[in-house]
Amino acid sequence: MTRSDLVEALAARFAQLGQRDAELAVKTLLEAMADALTKGQRIEVRGFGSFSVNHRPARMGRNPRSGESVAIPDKRVPHFKPGKALREQVDGAPRPGMPG
Repeated sequence: MTRSDLVEALAARFAQLGQRDAELAVKTLLEAMADALTKGQRIEVRGFGSFSVNHRPARMGRNPRSGESVAIPDKRVPHFKPGKALREQVDGAPRPGMPG
């Protein structure tokens, strides 16, 4: 599902919400989430999951072409942990191409 698919689903579900309003709502929500993660805050949506920022320490890696060692700097990366309800819903869903 893409961002535009999400906007279309929101507009279709709420008839009083126009396409532009749905687009603004999705944009505002995603910007607020990105801002919170940028500030190092944790986002928790009950029944769905939580977003947090993990710290990856600096390490030595290898260039796959030359095999020489390369210093990889430390970084902060976003992390999503699904909630129990979402895990159970996804696990119970029929799989495409599988008898079910």
